[in-house]
Amino acid sequence: MPVLDHRRFSPSARRWRPAVVMLGLLAGCASLPPPRTNVMSARAARPIAISADGLRHSTTFDVLTFNIEGLGWPARSGRGPSLERIGAVLRAMAARGDAPDVVMIQEMFSPAAVRAVAGLDYANMVTGPSRTQRKQLAGAGVMPAPYRWKKGELGLHLAGSGLAILSAFPILDTRSEPFGRRRCAGFDCLSNKGMLYARIAVPGVPGTIALFNTHLNSQGASRVSPKRHARAHRLQVEELGKFVAAVGSPDVPTVLGGDFNMRGSAIRFERFRNVTEPFEIVHEWCTDQPLRCDTRISWDGDEPWMDTQDLQLFESGADVQIIPIRVEAMFDGSAGSPKLSDHDGFRVTYRVSWRTPAPTPRP
Repeated sequence: MPVLDHRRFSPSARRWRPAVVMLGLLAGCASLPPPRTNVMSARAARPIAISADGLRHSTTFDVLTFNIEGLGWPARSGRGPSLERIGAVLRAMAARGDAPDVVMIQEMFSPAAVRAVAGLDYANMVTGPSRTQRKQLAGAGVMPAPYRWKKGELGLHLAGSGLAILSAFPILDTRSEPFGRRRCAGFDCLSNKGMLYARIAVPGVPGTIALFNTHLNSQGASRVSPKRHARAHRLQVEELGKFVAAVGSPDVPTVLGGDFNMRGSAIRFERFRNVTEPFEIVHEWCTDQPLRCDTRISWDGDEPWMDTQDLQLFESGADVQIIPIRVEAMFDGSAGSPKLSDHDGFRVTYRVSWRTPAPTPRP
């Protein structure tokens, strides 16, 4: 959510700052684009490899998770050109045939952000939760009063979740779920943050693959005390675990990505890992398996997963195994990859493999 520049407001106007923020967000509300699902495109075709012993088939696909900083005034100003350029870069990659197969978007709030995402060259796209969407699953616990209404804890939402999933593969099923009222802290409460699920079919791969996208409560940007924003984060992590259990399946290979807002916070990370076991974090797996994972990112320290907000996690299914084989940054300011957001994009290539079906005996 927004990091507000308090210097924009004069001392006499500061007491009206929450109202100015809310009016600005309402003025900048964007309608979500209609979903596009179950569309097969030429980009979905996959080469299928067979192991030397003939016992396994495999193919690859890749996932980009990217917080596009799609905030409107007064949280941000002048983001339109950068958002347009993000769209242009991804469309150019699609034309060259090297665009990510799946993109998980966070902070798609402003009209400019929605236009940029809706204009990407992906046959399938889903979004949500919307601004007015209500919680369906039972929740456990809420934030304690008194609520900080001057910091955005109003009990109503002025923007949607900002989440989208785009896929070159058909999306067969989708569902979204907000964290719910009073499960947020500070200015994060102005958006209806939550979780977005999509089930895709990769041509040639048995069954389907599950995708989850989320954006958890921020830390200092929420403008409330560390104790309060940490409690909100814990509640949201618990809701995330319930949602994954309710709509996902341990029999289906799964990728969980998003902006988890845990950078530098050991306590947030510990609680998150307690809930998301047995998912594996890509950063951890690639650090432990350097010969099996082509790491094209300069990671500092022994725990690179603690140095970023943007993560991907994965879990194999009953019959189909999934492992990361390459990680790289996008929109990070390197040559040919312009810095267009306050986050880098995190792109992971996965190999999915399965046993070759035994030949059916002839009668």
